[in-house]
Amino acid sequence: MSPRHRLAVTTRITLFAGVVATLLTALLATLLLIAVRSLATNELTEEIAANGGRVALSVERGQLGYPLAGRQFRHIQVVDSRGQVVASTGELRGKQAMATFTPNGKNSVTSVGCEGVFPPGECDIVVAQWAHRAGENWIVYSASPVVPPWVDPRLAALVGGSAVVLAATVTYLGHRISKASLRPVTAIRAELDEINEISPSRRVPVPTSEDEIHDLADSVNQTLSRLQAAMEQQRRFASDASHDLRSPITAIRAEVEDALMATPDHDWPRTGRAVLGGLDRLQAIVSDLLIIARLDSGMPGAHDPVDLAEVVAAECRNRHDMIKRVECSLEPGVAVIGDRLRLCRLVTNLLDNAERHADTTITVTVRHEPGGDPVGRRFPHGAAVLEIIDDGAGIDPDKRELVFQRFTRLDASRNKDAGGTGLGLPIARQIAEATGGTLRIEDSPRGARFVLYLPSALESSHEMIYES
Repeated sequence: MSPRHRLAVTTRITLFAGVVATLLTALLATLLLIAVRSLATNELTEEIAANGGRVALSVERGQLGYPLAGRQFRHIQVVDSRGQVVASTGELRGKQAMATFTPNGKNSVTSVGCEGVFPPGECDIVVAQWAHRAGENWIVYSASPVVPPWVDPRLAALVGGSAVVLAATVTYLGHRISKASLRPVTAIRAELDEINEISPSRRVPVPTSEDEIHDLADSVNQTLSRLQAAMEQQRRFASDASHDLRSPITAIRAEVEDALMATPDHDWPRTGRAVLGGLDRLQAIVSDLLIIARLDSGMPGAHDPVDLAEVVAAECRNRHDMIKRVECSLEPGVAVIGDRLRLCRLVTNLLDNAERHADTTITVTVRHEPGGDPVGRRFPHGAAVLEIIDDGAGIDPDKRELVFQRFTRLDASRNKDAGGTGLGLPIARQIAEATGGTLRIEDSPRGARFVLYLPSALESSHEMIYES
């Protein structure tokens, strides 16, 4: 990892604020000095021109008086029509003309000179003006050193010092603001470090400010709530699974122990049948647990066109030898997109549940509804609907969602449901939701009515005959 990425966020924000503040204050100081220098240069040029005009007026009147310049570092020369210097300030006495340009058609003209009579490394503002004497055109040159970029050392020190103070203040404020803004993040991280499987109910502190950190803390708490619910569900699942697995194991152990302690003429076939029954129940529970593990892991199933009516018809044919009657009314060509094996398991679980609870008859219906699920989601191409109704005792409305919880078996039906694992209906709903549909219990005149809605596939309906 590069050193830049190892810096704390507060340090990075502080450095960024400091660099930006330094650049901006330096630019501001530079622009301020440029503006002051421009104003000072204009004032100096006007002053030089005024001094030169006063001397030109004296030349025209023939009353040239000394000293020519009233201030220090001001230079004036009077040049006659032949280009000879006839008068000058003390620093330029005996030297050639400071400039050679003339005003031409103008009263005066300004330029900057850096060579000639001026000291090395010095540039002066030079103003040339006409002076008319005895019918001749003389020229008065007035000059002064240009204004330096810093204008005045005291002004430069004041502006530079103010820029440094301003940059330092902005950097300090940036550090304080970033530190204060990230303080809730530090509190959130500290709390997250303390949360573990022993204390899953703890939550991170939510700042009172309505900003992104508030939203982050709220999202973290919602995630922790979901994780806690999932953890509790897993614990309940493990507890229920252990209980349901313990029951057949205990029964098998009791049968074997009784057989070992029995007389030689013990009924071993009966013991074998009892042990096989317990093993069948163990196998059913383990099989259901494996299916739930695959569904919980999010393992995708097949995504193929499946004729739902064909799947249900095959299952109906397999149940002709049942004591209870199965009546199937199947609309041909009701197709969905999904995993055929999972859909077969869904139908099997629903029919097994209906078989355990029905008194005499199970009614199975498959049809297509253009409007989709009237209670839940809407499907763009309509819904494939599977209804399984038994004529048993039914399920109370307040317990209809309870039966879809894992290892749940209602007390009123435990005797009838002795062969169930409490996982068939939860698996059926999980398969329905994984296929994009819904499974719920709806009202019926008698018994329980399970209704499955799956999104229809775009396939041409074809005539098929199903025997029930």
